[in-house]
Amino acid sequence: MKKNSFLILVLFFSGCLNKTKTKSFNLDEYSIEMLQSGYIDGTFTIKEVVNHYLTNIDNLDKSGPKLNSIITVNPDALNIAEYLDRKLQSKKNISPLYGIPIILKDNIDTKDKMPTTAGSRVLKNSYPIKDSWIAKKLRLEGAIILGKANLSEWANYRASFSSSGWSGILGQTKNPYVLDRNPCGSSSGSAVAVSSNLCAVSIGTETWGSIMCPSNANGIVGIKPTVGLWSRSGIVPISYTQDTAGPMARTVKDATILLGSITGVDSSDNKTLNSSGKSFSDYTKFLNPNGLKDKRLGYLKSEEGKNFQVDSLMHRSIRFMKNQGAQIIELDKIVDGTPYENSEIILAYEFKDGLKKYLDNLGEKRPVSNLQDIINATYNDSIEMEYFNLALMENAQSKGNLKDKLYKDALSNMLKAYRIKGIDLIMDQFNLDAIISPTGSPAWKTDLINGDNYHLSTSVYAALSGYPNINVPMGFVRELPVGLSFFGKAWTEPILIELAYAFEQGTKHRRKPKFLIND
Repeated sequence: MKKNSFLILVLFFSGCLNKTKTKSFNLDEYSIEMLQSGYIDGTFTIKEVVNHYLTNIDNLDKSGPKLNSIITVNPDALNIAEYLDRKLQSKKNISPLYGIPIILKDNIDTKDKMPTTAGSRVLKNSYPIKDSWIAKKLRLEGAIILGKANLSEWANYRASFSSSGWSGILGQTKNPYVLDRNPCGSSSGSAVAVSSNLCAVSIGTETWGSIMCPSNANGIVGIKPTVGLWSRSGIVPISYTQDTAGPMARTVKDATILLGSITGVDSSDNKTLNSSGKSFSDYTKFLNPNGLKDKRLGYLKSEEGKNFQVDSLMHRSIRFMKNQGAQIIELDKIVDGTPYENSEIILAYEFKDGLKKYLDNLGEKRPVSNLQDIINATYNDSIEMEYFNLALMENAQSKGNLKDKLYKDALSNMLKAYRIKGIDLIMDQFNLDAIISPTGSPAWKTDLINGDNYHLSTSVYAALSGYPNINVPMGFVRELPVGLSFFGKAWTEPILIELAYAFEQGTKHRRKPKFLIND
C-alpha cells in the first residue's frame, strides 16, 4: 500500500473513532428540570450540554439563518462546565440553576473575560471590576453564564427613532420565526437566544416594554418583576424608577425557577429594601394548573380594533379562561388621559444621573466618564451614526439634576396616575386578581430606514407603575407568535404565576421557530 493511501486510511478511522466519542443530543425545548435530570442520571454531562448550545450558536447565530443574537460567548464556559461536572459527582442535592447555561443581555456586568457593552462601540472594551448582583447570584447557584446577548443599543435610549435589536457593536438581530421580521427590543437578543434554543434560559431588562415586547414577538415567557424584586446594581441604567431585569424562558416553570433565584435585598440598590418580606426564593410553589379558577380578571377591552387577528386570539383566550372558572370584567381604561409624558421627563433626568453613577463604579477602567463623553465618541464613529441620531441622549444631557422641580413633579404625577389612580384604583374598584390584555401585535418587518412600526402594545401600565407583568404565548398570526399579558399590583408575582401557568398548561401555544425566509 502506498504511503499516502495508508495515511488516508489512518485519518479516516481516526475520524470515525473520534465521532464515536462525541455524543449527539437534541436538546431543543429542554427545560431546566430535564437538563438537571440528565446530569443526575448520567444521560449527559454539563460540559456536553454547554458544547451543544455553543454548537447551536455557531450553526444558527453565526451561520445558517445568522440570527445575530449573541455579542460574546464566554471563553471559559467549557472549563466552568468541567468544574461543575466534577463537583456534581459528590453532591446529591443541587441548586435550582446548577449547570444551567444562561445568556445575559449585554448591559448586565460580569467580571470575567466578557466586556459589558450595552451594544455600543464606545463600551466595546469595558470590562467591569465586579459582578452585577445578577451575575453573582447566578454563579452562587452554579449556573453557567454562556454569553452576552445583543440588544437595542443603550437599551433603546439613544435616538429619536430606532430599529429594535440593532446595535452599533453587532448590527441587527433577526426574528427566528420569520427572519425579515423584527425581534422587538430592547432585550431582543435574550429573547431570540432562548426561543431558538441557543441556551436554557436568558435574562433581559425592561424600562418600558423591553422584556414584554420581545417575549411577545419571539414566542416565549417573559417576567417583568416588580421594581425592587431584583437588584439593578451592575446594570447599565436608564431609569432608577422603572428599570428591572427579569427572566426569559420557554416555559412558565423555567422563568419561575429563575425568578426566585435572583431575589434578595441588596444594599447597593435601595429599591430592593421594599422587597423584604414580599419576595420568595422559590416561586415554583405557585405553579397551580388550576390557577384560573375563581379568579377575577380585568380585560382591557379598549385595546380592541387595532389588529383583528390579535382580537380573535384574545377572544379565544378569554373563552378558555372562562371555561377554567375565571370571571372576566371588561375595562374601558386604566389611566385617565395619556400621562406617560411624565415618564419621558423622568427617563431623561434619570438616564443622565444613573449613567454617571454606573461609569463611576467602573473605576479607573471606565472608557468614558459621563454622558457627554459618550455622545462625543458616538458622533466620531461612522458605524454608530450610519442609521440613527442621538436625540434622546442629547435631550438627557440638557437636563439638570434630580433636585429639579420639573423632575420631582413629573415623578409624583406619573406614580399617582399609574399606581394610586391607575392599577391600584381599578383593581380595588372591581376586586380584581389581575388585568389581562394582548401584549402586542405580530412582529413587523425590520426597517433600518424608517425604524420600528408598533401597532399594539400594552406594556405601559406595568412599566410606568413599576408593577409586575408576565407574557405567555397565546397563539400565532400566520407564522408569527403573539402573547398574552397578566399584570397587577406590586408584589403580586405569586398570583400572576398561578394565572400564567394555568393558561400555559391548558393551551400549550409555544412552538419552536422554523427560521422562515418570509411569511
